[in-house]
Order: sequence, then structure tokens, then C-alpha cells
Amino acid sequence: MTLHGHSIIAGKVTRSESGVTFLPVNPSTGADLAPPVHEAPVELADQALVAADEAFDILRSKSPAERAAFLDAIADGIEALGDVLLERAQAETGLPLARLAGERSRTTGQARLFARLIREGSWQEARIDRAIPDRQPLAKPDIRRFMQPVGPVVVFGASNFPLAISVAGTDTVSALAAGCPVVVKAHPGHPGTCEMIARVISEAADRAGMPSGTFSMVHGRGVEIGMALVKHPLTTAVAFTGSLRGGRALFDAASARPTPIPFYGELGSVNPVFLLPGALQQRGPQIAESFVGSLTMGVGQFCTNPGVVFGVKSDGFQDFTEKTASLVRAWPPSTMLHFGISQAFKDGLKRISSVKGIDLLGMSEGTARGTAAQASAMVFSTDLETYRANEDLHEEVFGPASIVTQCQSKEELEQVAESLQGQLTASIHGTPEDLREHSRLIRILERKVGRIIFNGFGTGIEVCPSMHHGGPYPSSTHSFFTSIGTAAIYRFVRPVCYQGFPDDCLPAPLQNANPAAMWRMVDGAMTQDSLH
Repeated sequence: MTLHGHSIIAGKVTRSESGVTFLPVNPSTGADLAPPVHEAPVELADQALVAADEAFDILRSKSPAERAAFLDAIADGIEALGDVLLERAQAETGLPLARLAGERSRTTGQARLFARLIREGSWQEARIDRAIPDRQPLAKPDIRRFMQPVGPVVVFGASNFPLAISVAGTDTVSALAAGCPVVVKAHPGHPGTCEMIARVISEAADRAGMPSGTFSMVHGRGVEIGMALVKHPLTTAVAFTGSLRGGRALFDAASARPTPIPFYGELGSVNPVFLLPGALQQRGPQIAESFVGSLTMGVGQFCTNPGVVFGVKSDGFQDFTEKTASLVRAWPPSTMLHFGISQAFKDGLKRISSVKGIDLLGMSEGTARGTAAQASAMVFSTDLETYRANEDLHEEVFGPASIVTQCQSKEELEQVAESLQGQLTASIHGTPEDLREHSRLIRILERKVGRIIFNGFGTGIEVCPSMHHGGPYPSSTHSFFTSIGTAAIYRFVRPVCYQGFPDDCLPAPLQNANPAAMWRMVDGAMTQDSLH
């Protein structure tokens, strides 16, 4: 596939008149990559969203089987690209080919997962309450409701998952599954990879008979095009994965519109780890091995990276810290996604190091290559008083860095948990007896995080119906919703209620016949039966 570096609007290559271009950079070598990528002028936001709005009624009227076939075609097209996709993604991100192959499988797997979801149909949450005309003192009307798509959705691709949370990631496929057209803002860190996937989606839409405005993608390194997409009056929802600063600016713009729209932002967190006494006594060094493996996985570039550890002073905690320091020193410096991320990581390390009361526990002993966007792992140690007194220690540092914080008692563990901001995950390492002894800690964390993990770490997310990837602000902008797993579809639908309609004038999921045998709530009970 020969790349052209232009935006794709409603299935067609749209050449920019601005003449502004940028070159992607290989983070492993510092070399520029061809071709030049053309910045989309803000006018393309209007073109893309007008086309999306024109496509909406046609797309949402497509049957679940037709939309599912479209998603399956996307997955097939991604696989058909073969190694050329992985090689381009590696050149743009520095990620190993094996990691990218796994991510490709996740990407195609979640597209097919949503295809199965919409074929089955229960996600629409059809509810039917039949009329009781002779009820006294007032007759009961026939009332029925189900979930309908909201309209054009804007998706911002993430930097750290160039396939699975990017152009064909969960945001895009869940919106398409719901029946919403999608306009993607490609990530400038891997624009060639974005173009390849965008072309697959456009071709799949055409083959599946979807309207041309079903999908568009625009390029842009600056903030102008992204802001134009969020502010456009035809945009009905936005999905974003990225930094707190950038996400908050877009969130504020979405909220300040004359008609505010939902902004589903996943903004990152420090993902605290709590080490309980029983586990430390039994396997402190083994926990350290798992911790450092999670910390350095993907060069620490996961939003669920364990950024802070809390434990009560003990011999087991000392064993954990010593083993952690040894393992971190042995970890070789590795390439990050791009030079901007590596510089931000270095700035974050300087911020932590400048805090009085912070000590360096361990650091990669190897030397980073100056021509590459490389990072060394660093783990710091401190006490609870220092941690709680310094806000700089509470901010996410995106990369392989963490702070091991020593507490003096069970009560201090609870106090620090209460002081935490919203988090995507929290991990608890302990025994069953530890869990019972620290039940209040768990109750506190239930109010602070979206996913609580026992004897594990947040990195390595399972894509499945029960997964929840979101949490209280600032980890995400709406803790009710997930950006991973099949429940992600609920970000892009809303309930519509019908009262007193003749059966043949109702949407198919609410009609008495139920040929798909989907689960529906009828008169307060779940059933797959048709109605008479």
C-alpha cells in the first residue's frame, strides 16, 4: 500500500489546500518517515460532519446483520494488510512486532465481538409494558423503549495503542455498531498507520453498502482541527484517550457549546497498588517481580501503569523494596512512542526528584541512546507524610516510573486511599485473611476507582462484556461508562420511549414479533418470547 498522507472524507481522499505538512519520525532512530502528512484545515471538519449527518439516517436504518457484516469486513481488511501494517506501525511507534501482532488480534477481535453483540440484539435493552385499558382508576397505556444511536461521533486516536485504541479501536467500532457515523482525528504520532486502517474502513463501508459519510478521518498535529470537530454543531458525542491537559480542554469545549454534548475522555491515572501484610510476608520478592514487569511493560506507556505503591513498614515490605530496586537497575533503557512522550517523561522525573523527602530507590543502569526516544526505568521511595504533602507526587508520569510509599499502620493505608483522586484501577496484594482484615480499605477504593484487582496489576486489559475501563474524574470524564468491552456501546446511544403506537409503526425491536429471540423486559420480566 502506497501512502498519500491526506485526510479521507466520506470515503474519498481529500487533498488539503493549506500546504502545511509534517513528517512522522521513527522514535527508534530519529529518522523522518515518508510521505509528508498534510494538515487538515478546519473546513474539513465541516465537510466530514455534514457527510456524517447525511449518512446517519441511512446507517441507523441498516439491519443489525448488515452493520455486523460491516464490522466483520473491517476485521478481515485489517488482517489482509498483513505484515506491512505491523512494519509501518513499528516504524512510527518503536513498538516490537510481537506486541503489534497481539494488538492487531485484539483490534480485529473486538470488531468481531461487537458484530456478535449487535446480531444478538439484547444490548438495545428493549422494554415493553403492555396496556391495561380497563385498569382503575386510570387506564394503563402501552409504553415501550429501547436504545437508539445519537448521531455523528468524533473519535480521537490514542498514541499508545496505534491499532486497538486508534482509528479502528473500541471507540470507532462501538459507535459504528450502534449505528453512528464516525469522524476520527488521527494521532500525529502514527499517521501512516492511521491512513492504512482508515482506507480499510472506507473500503469495507463501500463493500457493505454503507452510506459514504459513515466514516471519515482527518490529520492534524495542532489543536485547531480537533477543536473544530468538538465544537461542530452536528457532533453529538466525543471519545478521547490521552493526556489530562488536552482532554480537559476538549471536555470544556464540549460542555461550553450552545448545546453541550457528552465527552467520554479517558485521561489516565496513577493506579495505586496496596501491599497488605500477609502477602508481603509470604511473597514480597515475587510481588516485586510482577510489579516491575507491569511497570516496564510497553515502556510504562499504559494508562493502567502502577504509578504508586503503598505498604506498611515491615520486613516483608523491606524485601519488596530491595528486590524492586535490583530489578529496576537491571532493566535496559527502551524506546518510547515518540520524542514528545520521552521528553514529557524526563520532565516528570525531574519534578519528582526535586521534592524534598524523595529518594531514588532504583534506576536502569544501562545508557539510553541519544538518537532514540528512550527512557530509563526509575522507582523512588518516600514516606506517607511526604507523599500526602506534595501534589507533584500525585500526578501521572507516563512511563516506567513509580513511587514506593511506606506507611506505618493499617489506618494510614486507609487515610491515603481516602486522599486519592479518581483512578482507573487499584491493585490489592494480599491473602483472603488480609482482605477480610482490610475490608474498609476496599470500601474506600470502591468510591475511588473503576476496577479493583486482587493479586494482579492493571496492565493487560481483558476485552470482554464485564470489563470496565473508566473511573471517577480525573481518570475519566464520566465514571458510568467504559471505553473497553462491549458496554462501550452505551456511550453512543440514548433511550427513546414510544407510547400508544400501533405495533406495525414501532421500531422492530419493540414490535410484538421477536424473530431474533432477543432478550426483552416485558411487563417487568425478562423473556425471549414473542407477544400476542
